[in-house]
Amino acid sequence: MNRNDRLFYLIQHLRDGDLHRAHTLAAHFSVSVRTIWRDMAELTRAGLPIMGERGVGYVLRGPITLPPMILTTEEGEALLEALNLLAQSPNHRYRQAQLSLSAKFGPALPLRPEDI
Repeated sequence: MNRNDRLFYLIQHLRDGDLHRAHTLAAHFSVSVRTIWRDMAELTRAGLPIMGERGVGYVLRGPITLPPMILTTEEGEALLEALNLLAQSPNHRYRQAQLSLSAKFGPALPLRPEDI
């Protein structure tokens, strides 16, 4: 499982409101405890209301609404394909939309449209 997918599923896992220990999460996701620590730090930096610390556990402090920018690998690939099709459109308006969407979703995509 790649990092973006793991972060997505970590959020889903935390949404149950229970306290989750890093070693349990690490076993569940087949990664090291250190990776879980880094993932939790990343999710906290992203603004998710996660409370916890190493050695104690992690809990989501409140309900969250996931922003549409969190994509699975398959969703990212589908969006990338759609953006590539828009880039080839003879309609100038669609090409402009493709540029705008690429700027908004680019960081969440597995590859940037210009890399294909």
